Amino acid sequence: MTQNPATVTSASLYERLGEVEGITLIVDDVIEAHMNNPVIKGIFIPYKDQPERLASIRQHTIDFFSAGSGGPVEYKGRDMPATHKGMAISAEQYMCVMDDIMSVLEEHGIDETSKKDVLAILWSLRKMIMGK
Repeated sequence: MTQNPATVTSASLYERLGEVEGITLIVDDVIEAHMNNPVIKGIFIPYKDQPERLASIRQHTIDFFSAGSGGPVEYKGRDMPATHKGMAISAEQYMCVMDDIMSVLEEHGIDETSKKDVLAILWSLRKMIMGK
């Protein structure tokens, strides 16, 4: 999915990530990466035994990334502090989440500008998620 510079500058982040189809593939791979990451897998592995809950989290994540990247999708989930309340996510865990996401974007051939845009969004969310 490598794009030329003209496409990158004129397309929204949502479009550059492949719209709902591309974002769905990215989210699926990120969930898998989280479940294999030794630092954070303990947070995610229990959802394997809760397929309905995992499906709900997956859909909320797809909608969140779609809406947050400029797509015509409405996110109907809870806000970030409410979603992560009681999880006490550490800085190390948050960095692992970011690393997993960035690695998946690389695997999907997402361009550097788009990866930087996603990184900026993730960085802006950290205070709403960490330590809650």
